Amino acid sequence: MICPFMTLDDHTEIVHSELLPDNRVKVYIEKPDANDCFHDMTCYLPDYEIVSVNGFSEEEVAEYMSIIRSTAHLMLPESLFLI
Repeated sequence: MICPFMTLDDHTEIVHSELLPDNRVKVYIEKPDANDCFHDMTCYLPDYEIVSVNGFSEEEVAEYMSIIRSTAHLMLPESLFLI
């Protein structure tokens, strides 16, 4: 199941999966673009592994990863934080 998470002022959408069998959460970012239709990227939490980037600059990727890092605790199940 994919859960809507955040819409930024520039219409960028951030969504995430439920906890996957490998104990990771997939985060997908998509932004409309007049020339290319959409730019997108996918990463996995909790290791912040970026697996694909299409259309975003390095600066944009860094900006989105900063947002993801600062909000990851809201996307990850509480059970991953228990010791």
